[in-house]
Amino acid sequence: MPRSDYLFTSESVSEGHPDKVCDRISDAVVDTFLTVDPHARVACETLTTTNLIVLAGEVRSAVPVPHDQLEAVARAAVKEIGYEQDGFHWKNAEVLVRIHGQSAHIAQGVDATGNKDEGAGDQGIMFGYACRETDVLMPAPIHYSHAIVRSLAEARHSGAEPGLGPDAKSQVTLRYVNGKPVAATSVVVSTQHGAHLNQEQVREIVRPHVLNVLPEGWMCPEADFYVNPTGTFVIGGPDGDSGLTGRKIIVDTYGGAAPHGGGAFSGKDPTKVDRSAAYAARYLAKNVVAGGLADRCTIQLSYAIGVSKPLSIYVDLHGTGQVEEGKLERVLGEVMNLSPRGIREHLKLNRPIYARTAAYGHFGRTPDADGGFSWEKLDLVEAIKAAF
Repeated sequence: MPRSDYLFTSESVSEGHPDKVCDRISDAVVDTFLTVDPHARVACETLTTTNLIVLAGEVRSAVPVPHDQLEAVARAAVKEIGYEQDGFHWKNAEVLVRIHGQSAHIAQGVDATGNKDEGAGDQGIMFGYACRETDVLMPAPIHYSHAIVRSLAEARHSGAEPGLGPDAKSQVTLRYVNGKPVAATSVVVSTQHGAHLNQEQVREIVRPHVLNVLPEGWMCPEADFYVNPTGTFVIGGPDGDSGLTGRKIIVDTYGGAAPHGGGAFSGKDPTKVDRSAAYAARYLAKNVVAGGLADRCTIQLSYAIGVSKPLSIYVDLHGTGQVEEGKLERVLGEVMNLSPRGIREHLKLNRPIYARTAAYGHFGRTPDADGGFSWEKLDLVEAIKAAF
């Protein structure tokens, strides 16, 4: 019997968190290559520390991108985030580019040749999830955690709160009653700030960005509202803590409310099923829930490197389903081609749409006119329902 009354917590981090700086740079590199060659292969990892940015990885592109251009891409990403600090500055940081050609042995597994369709870029498992807790069909704790740090970033970028720095984290604990979220029991926000602000001043800057995000009446007790609990957070970003691409995979997805296959998204082109199949799984789960077939839906897909078809499709409706899960598994494989090529073409993923995904979650976002966040569309609802 699943529990119905409990507390659940999720966290988010801002675009200026050291790991998110790396995700942003890596995805900007992906966008750069897809701009010159929509079928480029990219696997880019970024490391940041005090005034140092290192790019490493493998690429294959019909149009080469010189290393000095990739350096400029990295600097532009850091500038857009807002780092102009002594310990980490978009203009003064050293940038090392160590990107080389893709392994021929990996390429041969992915390439379509003869009667062989394009294969998956690696083995692995990917999960998608959707639920009715929010209007974007995302779990509430991660949804509100993202919204808090995003609100702080918007105030910083607009100039409304010039005392805030780029690095920030949030954490929201919600109380569930009868399986539904009803209130926050604690909220934690840590944000980088100017040396002229004290802890109480930062607390009052942060407060409206929590109150305006949470539903009315959901604010936690004052004693459980923690802002910069260490006291001072002036040194932040990569100067305070090194960053790496792909270390915030739970922040990027469902905040721990659903399983995760373990693969990161940022820095990878859409032939990598770590990214594209996770997007497809979310797309299918969201359409299932939006179509009224369940209140919660978890989907797992699995792949083998070099093999085009998924090895398995698994659906769990968590006891909320209006249809039989085994049949739904068959239907989902029929309404969408879940080969790597089929996913890329259906969701139109071979476009430079990835830098915008690097912060505030890959899911629960609004589809963009240029194809960004295409996996958040609800255009499969009728096809899925018609199969029943």
